[in-house]
Formats: sequence, C-alpha cells, structure tokens
Amino acid sequence: MIEPEPTPSTPAPSTPGSRLRAARIACGFTQHSLADTLHVSRSAIAQWETDRAGQVQAHLRQLCEALGVSVEYLLHGDDKRAPTQAATGDELALLRLYRECAPEDRQALLQLARRLARSQSSPDTR
Repeated sequence: MIEPEPTPSTPAPSTPGSRLRAARIACGFTQHSLADTLHVSRSAIAQWETDRAGQVQAHLRQLCEALGVSVEYLLHGDDKRAPTQAATGDELALLRLYRECAPEDRQALLQLARRLARSQSSPDTR
C-alpha cells in the first residue's frame, strides 16, 4: 500500500478526512465515482472528507482497499512504529524468523533490537 506523498508546496494531510481526500485525488476518483465504488452517497464521501464521520467505520476496510492505503495511514497518518511492508529481503527474513520464535524469545529479540537502535541513534560513547 502506498500513501500519497506530500509535495514541497503541500504539507502532509493532518486529519483522517484530509488524508482520505488526498488519497482519493491521487487515485483519480471523484467523490461521485468513489461513492459508486463503495455503494454510498456522494454526500457521505464529502462528510468523511470533512471529518464529519457518519458511517465511515462501517466502510473503512473497503475504503482503504479502493484507495490502496492502509487503515493505519488513513486514521493516523504515517505509522513510524510499524511499516506495512518489508523494504528489503533481510527485513522480510527477520520478520519471518521473529514469527517463528516463542513469545519469550520474541521479547528478547525486541529488547536486543531496541538496544541496538538506541546505540545507533546516540553518539558513540565507547
């Protein structure tokens, strides 16, 4: 899933409605065509885009699928905690290995990864 990239002159959308509108436009949908795809009214799309929720929760999964964005992106913006896809083969391999581990081993791996990440982001004090 690819989230719409902000351009230098356009800041990243800051609300679910503004992210919905940006994703709709990036996909080439009009409000009417997206409404037809989701079997809702055009005014429902307009309400969602202006953060007047209506029944957006009932259509959230379909909406995200039609726009090619994640639920996390649409609701919260960039999710720095958990990207939706592995960027490299090594990341994918780590994820697969992590999933094969017992719960206590997963905790040990997370602690090690956090320690390593902290040591990379702080000045070297060795």
